[in-house]
Amino acid sequence: MSVRSALPLALLLLPFPLPALAGPATGPACYSPAALAAKPGEEIVRPRASGPVTLPDMATPTLPPVPAALRGSIRRVDLPPGEKLVALTFDLCEASAEISGYDGALVDYLRAENVAATFFAGGKWLMSHTERGDQLTADHTFEMGNHTWSHANLTVRTGDAMRRQVDDADVALALRRTEIQAKGCMLPSAPAQATGGAALFRFPYGSCSAESLNYVNDTGHLAIQWDVDSGDPAFIGAKGMADDMLRGIRPGSIVLMHANGRGKHTAEALRILIPALRAKGYRFATVSQLLAAGRPVIADTCYSLKPGDTRVYDDAARNGKRILPVQ
Repeated sequence: MSVRSALPLALLLLPFPLPALAGPATGPACYSPAALAAKPGEEIVRPRASGPVTLPDMATPTLPPVPAALRGSIRRVDLPPGEKLVALTFDLCEASAEISGYDGALVDYLRAENVAATFFAGGKWLMSHTERGDQLTADHTFEMGNHTWSHANLTVRTGDAMRRQVDDADVALALRRTEIQAKGCMLPSAPAQATGGAALFRFPYGSCSAESLNYVNDTGHLAIQWDVDSGDPAFIGAKGMADDMLRGIRPGSIVLMHANGRGKHTAEALRILIPALRAKGYRFATVSQLLAAGRPVIADTCYSLKPGDTRVYDDAARNGKRILPVQ
């Protein structure tokens, strides 16, 4: 399994300088603190009771294919000596048979600490959580990426069904942007500029096929994976999870967590992790900012932490089983 280091993204895509990594107090200006604050119970994952979610007939921007040097699964970023950046990323998954949650305590803490972060949102999640999706999209400290429509395994899903998972999530993301623009909430977004127009995408379960990886790249999406997995769907506990992440994080790491109610003790772990990383001299970047700061490290295929470790998810998908049942 080959892993390569691409040319710095700034040389390949960027028409803009690297955005500043720090700024004023966070939170979209058009939402009150009360509207942004966590609400008890909204983190709970529930079975879906209503019918299928429908999307409007809406065109999305056509993006050029990803350049050859950036095709593949981006694992982390090699940074210049002395540069200590890390990208914290949070998945907002929602499968077909559920309405997943929103970890407001986690987002509140990121805002309070002015921590840049990237959220990979499922299209169905964005349609089930329209107000929260709007708030995240409007927040200039965060950036949003595509995490398929309904968290389908794109190693198993093929053809038009695979393509719809990518395309429909793009429509949902575009709808959220259109809505916040209509509200006057869309601020100039440095993270949105930081890939020169390329979109961000994350494969569910960290699993892809050659067909799906090619389609994602052909439609202008950088495939963003990770080199540090928090393990937050498991009941590790906040301190154990934070300690594991601290052992794994190095300059240029991309860290996987969840903000959809699937993460157990993630918000509490962040209260340990973020001060500890700052004490070590780390700064926090969106994925786009991290990519612009160095050389992306790219694999030819997808995996979680080592090649072949997603087969358990692939086998479960082929057999119609869920690894993580609805709570």
